Amino acid sequence: MAAKEFIVAIELGSSKMTGIAGQKSIDGSIQVLAVVKEDASSFIRKGVVYNIDKTAQCLSSIVKKLETQLKTEITQVYVGVGGQSIRSVKNVICKDLPSETIVTQDMVIELMDENRNMKYQDQEILDAAVQEYKVGSQLQLDPVGIQATHLEGNFLNILERKAFYKNLNKCFETAGINVAEMYLAPLALADCVLTEAERRSGCALVDLGADTTTVSVFSKNILRHLAVIPLGSNNITKDIATLQMEEADAERMKLKYASAFTDNNEIDNELKYSIDPERQIESRKFIEIVEGRLEEIIENVWYQIPSEFYDKLLGGIILTGGGSNMKNIEKAFANHTHVDKIRIAKFVTQTIVSNHELIKAHDGTMNTVLGLLAKGDINCAGNAIDPNGDLFGNTQKTTQPIDRKPRQATETDPGVIRTQREKEQADEIKRRQEEEEERLKKEEEAKKREEEERIRKENSFWNKALKGIKQFGKSIVEEE
Repeated sequence: MAAKEFIVAIELGSSKMTGIAGQKSIDGSIQVLAVVKEDASSFIRKGVVYNIDKTAQCLSSIVKKLETQLKTEITQVYVGVGGQSIRSVKNVICKDLPSETIVTQDMVIELMDENRNMKYQDQEILDAAVQEYKVGSQLQLDPVGIQATHLEGNFLNILERKAFYKNLNKCFETAGINVAEMYLAPLALADCVLTEAERRSGCALVDLGADTTTVSVFSKNILRHLAVIPLGSNNITKDIATLQMEEADAERMKLKYASAFTDNNEIDNELKYSIDPERQIESRKFIEIVEGRLEEIIENVWYQIPSEFYDKLLGGIILTGGGSNMKNIEKAFANHTHVDKIRIAKFVTQTIVSNHELIKAHDGTMNTVLGLLAKGDINCAGNAIDPNGDLFGNTQKTTQPIDRKPRQATETDPGVIRTQREKEQADEIKRRQEEEEERLKKEEEAKKREEEERIRKENSFWNKALKGIKQFGKSIVEEE
């Protein structure tokens, strides 16, 4: 039977593309109805779209396969945005106020708008996370109602290369797929694997993907830093492949033998691992290759954490993603970062009901797409698909752009990204507002000039002389 209501989410991972459909229950649990995973390594590199046509074809294939499983058309999808080009930059906006001024909501919105209008070369602001507001010398999360002479807004702007942002939007446009919402994938992931205590006390979320590793730092429930490292578990596979073997064999050996940490006393110099029935490799050499690359990844992760948070990660380091399944990964991170509290988030905190093997595996690879699914709140189901089809081919689905008010820069839904269409609509609205303001300004200036001209004429010598003559004539008439 076709499902009448469901939510669809698509994640563009560092090497794979995943589509998922599910229903939300009143108790907050999610029932997964369909899952599709496609290899995208030939056209998506490190989470960034390089071939628009092939990406659009893959998106269409995923949607079509989901529709076949659901027996229902998909009208729109939720999308997760990540990848190597994403990074965070701090920005401060200041505003001096007259004495005894009470901060209003309009003043705060003005700071947010000014921050959103910042220009970065070749970079697009995807989202802006408010850090704190500095009122005088005090830091406040909400400055409204406080008296001050100086207001300062501290923001963390999430940036992506403009070209990559446009490519991503172009893919969905080419595929004819409506986007319900775009979310920052790292924030959607954080919302579904981190606890309230970890976000509040300070933690680092490390998503170990195939081609990238994403680092998100939280403190006091606020995102403090976000970075994507162009290194992942595939780099370990490629290093193993240098031992004169195919990457498929290297991947198999990594999954079977690799350990993130092995005590030197436990290494058996006589032990050898089998590459194939005819070839073997010394276990020590294999261990050194795996640990050497993993050490590089961990050092880069630790380098990305701002130094002011080194002693503030009371919630510890939370590992997730496919790379977190490696044996002794917690020990390796503890040794190199000297953070004792290490947790592996193998699954999301929400209750998920599913018989699908990818979901039941609980290996961290589906956490991001499940987080995107949990974010959705708009029905993505369309008409039921006729299993017999249409003999005359008149059942072709047509997708119309979603007519929705464009998101404003002042809206504070964390992690939500404006699509290209929403951005264009917002720019058009802003342009019209500026034109209207300019028109009113010109009218006001014209009225002012007319008034000045009238006053000038009234005060001129000939105007005064004419008034004097008229007044003299009027007095003579009155006397007669």
